[in-house]
Amino acid sequence: MQFEYSDRSREFIDRLEAFMDKHVYANEAVCAQQIADSAKRWQTPPVIIELQEKARAAELWNLFLPDKDYGAGLTNLEYAPLAEIMGRSLFLAPYVFNCNAPDTGNMEVLAQYGTEEQKKRWLVPLLNAEIKSAFAMTEPNVASSDARNIECSIRRDGDEYVIDGHKWWTSNAMHEKCELFILMGKTDPTASTYKQQSMILVEHDRAGLSIQRHLPVFGFDDAPEGHAEVLFENVRVPISNLLLGEGRGFEIAQGRLGPGRIHHCMRTIGAAERALEIMCDRLLSRVAFGKAIAEQSVWHERIANARIDIEMCRLLTLKAAFMMDTVGNKAARAEIAMIKVAAPTKALGIIDDAIQAYGGGGVTHPFLSHAWAAIRSLRLADGPDEVHRQQIAKIELGKQADAPGKS
Repeated sequence: MQFEYSDRSREFIDRLEAFMDKHVYANEAVCAQQIADSAKRWQTPPVIIELQEKARAAELWNLFLPDKDYGAGLTNLEYAPLAEIMGRSLFLAPYVFNCNAPDTGNMEVLAQYGTEEQKKRWLVPLLNAEIKSAFAMTEPNVASSDARNIECSIRRDGDEYVIDGHKWWTSNAMHEKCELFILMGKTDPTASTYKQQSMILVEHDRAGLSIQRHLPVFGFDDAPEGHAEVLFENVRVPISNLLLGEGRGFEIAQGRLGPGRIHHCMRTIGAAERALEIMCDRLLSRVAFGKAIAEQSVWHERIANARIDIEMCRLLTLKAAFMMDTVGNKAARAEIAMIKVAAPTKALGIIDDAIQAYGGGGVTHPFLSHAWAAIRSLRLADGPDEVHRQQIAKIELGKQADAPGKS
């Protein structure tokens, strides 16, 4: 593996950092204020729309998509430092560059598995940020950490599928421009374990689809996208809305969640870097018990550990990205699982120390408090830590069991 970024990646890094310095950081407070002042919290604030136009003009748009027909055509390894830079402005930058979840994962699904008609109807407007989309997988009544437990029914009835299910933590569902749900449910409960599930496209205005309530995260409503509990009651869609074919749900899910998980980790490293900078600035500016807090040895240990943790997570992320590019997502599953556990866990420790350095002001700091809530929830999103650790352990045990000379 080469540890140097490619020339193409460096060129994007320079342009992206310049754009962030000129347009993004200065507008974080503006964006937050526009959301707070708006009577329509689930509407994209004007500043994001304005910055999206600038990002498109600067050709910093849809950088996450490796498909050259739809995105920048960057590899996972080339995109990694760009996602990290966006993570420094976790609640604005990804939206500015149209690189925010869950739209990114849904666009990847449509680009990879959608028909030409599905791409024309849904992928093109998503690529242009004209609409929003949601991913409906998790359910409140079962342990969704094991996706085999999903109970949502997708039943064939002539030229239609009939959907009945109860979903929650459906991100983007609150947004007024959320026009599409990609839903995972069971088409054949009698099929073999990983052939029971399918994915299907559900238009937001289908009869029987209803938003039950908004779900806050540690008190944050995450406007304008939000997270929702959603009911699908006798929802009918044409059979042409099915993705790839019956029983292909797990196949699509693995194709979607691999890149999605590592993109989250890339952004998380950027958030951790910013938290470390915030912590150091605070320590250097405050005096307690007769000397700068930065001179207290306990903070030397915390700063050093933060730098070590960031560097380790970045290198593991780059290794995972490199493997995804060269040997595929399946061969890289251990590395993806490892970084999905390590990056949020280490970032949370750094953010927690930064909050501690700030004292009382840390729990209301506009970046630190929201970043802690968002990254803490990431330890549950796209599979909880326990599931990823289980996978890592099984892979490791398998290596030892297959090693020569073992009895």
